[in-house]
Amino acid sequence: MPAISIAKAPQPAATNPEQIRNFCIIAHIDHGKSTLADRMLGITGVVEDRNMRAQYLDRMDIERERGITIKSQAVRLPWRSGIDGKDYILNMIDTPGHVDFTYEVSRSLAACEGAILLVDCAQGIEAQTLANLYLAMENNLTIIPVLNKIDLPAARPDKFAIELANLIGCKPEDCLRVSGKTGEGVVELLDQVVKQLPPPIGDAKAPTRALIFDSVYDSYRGVVTYVRVMDGHLSPRDQIQMYSTGVRHEMLEVGVISPEPVASNGLGVGEVGYLITGVKDVRQSRVGDTVTTYDNPAKVALAGYKNPKPMVFSGLFPLDGAEYPMLREALDKLQLNDAALVFEPESSAALGFGFRCGFLGLLHMEIVRERLEREAGLTLISTAPSVVYNLTLEDGKQLVVTNPSEYPDGKISEVQEPIVKATILAPSEFIGTIMELCQQRRGVQKGMDYLSEDRIEIRYTLPLAEIVFDFFDQLKSRTRGYASLDYEPIGEEPGDLVKVDILLQGEKVDAFSQIVHRDKAYSYGVKMTEKLKELIPRQQFEVPIQAAIGAKIIARENIRAIRKDVLAKCYGGDITRKRKLLEKQKEGKKRMKMVGRVEVPQEAFIAALTTDSDKVSEKKK
Repeated sequence: MPAISIAKAPQPAATNPEQIRNFCIIAHIDHGKSTLADRMLGITGVVEDRNMRAQYLDRMDIERERGITIKSQAVRLPWRSGIDGKDYILNMIDTPGHVDFTYEVSRSLAACEGAILLVDCAQGIEAQTLANLYLAMENNLTIIPVLNKIDLPAARPDKFAIELANLIGCKPEDCLRVSGKTGEGVVELLDQVVKQLPPPIGDAKAPTRALIFDSVYDSYRGVVTYVRVMDGHLSPRDQIQMYSTGVRHEMLEVGVISPEPVASNGLGVGEVGYLITGVKDVRQSRVGDTVTTYDNPAKVALAGYKNPKPMVFSGLFPLDGAEYPMLREALDKLQLNDAALVFEPESSAALGFGFRCGFLGLLHMEIVRERLEREAGLTLISTAPSVVYNLTLEDGKQLVVTNPSEYPDGKISEVQEPIVKATILAPSEFIGTIMELCQQRRGVQKGMDYLSEDRIEIRYTLPLAEIVFDFFDQLKSRTRGYASLDYEPIGEEPGDLVKVDILLQGEKVDAFSQIVHRDKAYSYGVKMTEKLKELIPRQQFEVPIQAAIGAKIIARENIRAIRKDVLAKCYGGDITRKRKLLEKQKEGKKRMKMVGRVEVPQEAFIAALTTDSDKVSEKKK
């Protein structure tokens, strides 16, 4: 985010709640959410034409390149209604659209009274949109169904209007039709936001309670916290405290975002804005926490707050060991903007020094890695992603494992692995191939519904470990890109899991160890040994590559020795001379095998640890 600058004169202290409408846009990736937001910024005049750019609210280069929203953004839009001619304030909160950021989406929804359900009328509703729609319904939000991209030749608004109407219980003619690209229907949409959404409700005289729905780090001002005031009032120089930590802060500045930050004299009930306290650690302004005043604190916090928990763990190692301090510094900087990122130092005999990092999901992992490589100029190797396992040992001791190298070799009575509820939306012609994939990944079918005559919703419970590797890529390739996936954690279940170690000449290579289901251990061992046989260069002696579960070898490949022709100098002569030379060579090879070490080049590690899921991003979801 750019440096906070007070671009305009301070705004009035508070607006009458009756004139405020707070809404967000629920949409799948690439359904036109950012384009529609751009059009609203232009129509309401908060951004001048000369300053306008595509995806105005997406501040990061990665967001703009990939067409995804990673961080929530809020903007205050002035609007004169074409229905009653009165002036209103519309607070639009732009939310992420990806499954990894479901918690952030839920807090943004909690800050609103209504939601625009935006659907691409060339593609129809997708799994992630459906998941966020259910979240909005749980928060009792008023839903305005909108069909976007009506200017496309492939648009089928009538068909998808019926689908939407069946889903949310309205009439097909109630679905508004707009084009974010051309601006058609956007004015009518803003009028309907004013007409259909209720004004915010709160008690201005009660102790102050404000919901944090996002926070970002600004290098000049510290942490900028985005809030929605539920009760009471926030004024500059108030002494405030965060409910979860109880830490006291003084507010240095409070204001609104329009769309650049503008200082104001305070925020009242229903208003959305930002506050700055000079805090340097973004973890002190946690998403979902409640802000209250220190002198007259609220007795009850706003519901729904929880600490973001990492779901996927992976090791990040610099290709050049000398870049380790730079990697630490880059992770520290990135954590200032991303409270969900956790990391701790880790060392590997094969890869050297690095960090074990926890992420919200695969997309979060990919974004963090890409930002580290871009912003710090690092070249990184990441190990295969793994999930959190809870182990019970035979002596009753509990153990949490996030890294295959921590997995004990024996004496385990039970392993609990995380389970998710997956929802897949796809054309009905792909039912068979989707079911086959889910059954291969130990899925249990929980139900199936037809959204329309040619679109289905299939629900499965699956182990998270089966999803984080290459499930999404397989799903996309089997359905020619038409399927969409959403998942949410639902708890843990016991699983028959084992650790497969890869041994080079009898020595374990920790970077290739993996925790897999017992039924898949053999295929994983065969695949890795075959892969490494191709990647590791031949040595002067024969090298066995083995896959093992504990002490039991389950797969083996041999890298043949390089043959040196020691008989080249023997032309003619007695056979005993040749045999003597060959015996001498044989003894030398035997000795070399005992003392020699197999050097695995970095290229082999990169190739062996690079999965298809690294190449084909989850951004298409």
